[in-house]
Amino acid sequence: MKRKPTLVVLLTVFIDLLGFGIVIPLLPFYGEHFGATPTVIGLLSSSYSLMQFLFIPFWGRLSDRLGRRPIIILSVLGSFISYMAFGFANSLLLLFLSRILGGFMGANISTAYAYIADSTNVEDRAKYMGLIGAAFGVGFMLGPFVGGITSKISYGAPGFVAAGLSLTNAVLAYFMLPESIKEKIKHDRKISLLNVPAIRDAFRKPAVGNLIMVSFFYTVAFSNLYVAFPLFTGDVFNYGTAANGYLFAYIGLIGILIQGGAIGKLVKKFGERGLIISGIVLLLGGLTFVPHTRSLSTLIVLVTMLAVGSALVTPPLTSLISRYAGTTEYGSVLGVSRSFSSLARVIGPFWGGFILGSAGLSWPFYTGGIMLLVALLLALRVPKIQPELAGDSATSK
Repeated sequence: MKRKPTLVVLLTVFIDLLGFGIVIPLLPFYGEHFGATPTVIGLLSSSYSLMQFLFIPFWGRLSDRLGRRPIIILSVLGSFISYMAFGFANSLLLLFLSRILGGFMGANISTAYAYIADSTNVEDRAKYMGLIGAAFGVGFMLGPFVGGITSKISYGAPGFVAAGLSLTNAVLAYFMLPESIKEKIKHDRKISLLNVPAIRDAFRKPAVGNLIMVSFFYTVAFSNLYVAFPLFTGDVFNYGTAANGYLFAYIGLIGILIQGGAIGKLVKKFGERGLIISGIVLLLGGLTFVPHTRSLSTLIVLVTMLAVGSALVTPPLTSLISRYAGTTEYGSVLGVSRSFSSLARVIGPFWGGFILGSAGLSWPFYTGGIMLLVALLLALRVPKIQPELAGDSATSK
């Protein structure tokens, strides 16, 4: 695969996650600026993920028919418009519309993956897919940091930064991104939100079903922090968008360090199941004690527990799901797992805002702890798997 097209695709993914990360510490305060209640802020945060959940299949299918290049250029230009709307927002309605359009256009991740798959041979594909994962991580880490710094100018300033990057990406894609498929695919299959037969087949394997639900409850619990955490630190520590941006960037940095370097050695030493259980325990402890902290040093310790726990859970979950699924079914099963995770990212921010507004600042953390406890119990029910038992034989356990 040529270097320039690869960089353009990676830049597309990076900007998607950068834009998502920029608004995490900012959105609750931006919503409050327009008089939004915590429940409405939760809906505002969920709207982006909901549109991605609904339209990832749409963009992937459309790129089969029209080609990858026009879809990538169109979606990046759409992201530019959404970020400009975010920057110029003068009402809650316009803020909602900017996030809905951003989520719709940001659902182009399936097209980015398809472009890489089209343009690489089997031997190099895993390496380039790994680079997409790295672009995810770096974008998510830098996003809150950029959002925190530029929000000191105004709430709209981070949107203008993301808009400028999106416009640059569109220009680069127009001039440097060739089409990756030679023959467009014509099909009449309907686009569905969930593949019900695939879900049924995945849950017929008890270990796989348990792991998918572990991922679901963990993701709901963690993503409810997108709304609850900035509002909590704003109320208790008087932290604004900048301080919260630094904290979320710190979480992203720890994730990159662990997932990018240490995770392989940790899996070899403790196994996927052991890391998942350990990560959930760390998350459970960090989440439930956050409401009781009133000192910065304690908050940093708890945020570190959350960051390390999250970094320990995600890669082993994906790995273990694929191993229990077996080599002939892991693509379908991982698709089901991703669908449930996407749905969890819709539910989590909404729940965080709703329960905070209904019951108080502490309850998003307590209810998140309950969800993590359910995830822990499900993870404990997953049997240990020996390295030589990967594949179809593992599914019989």
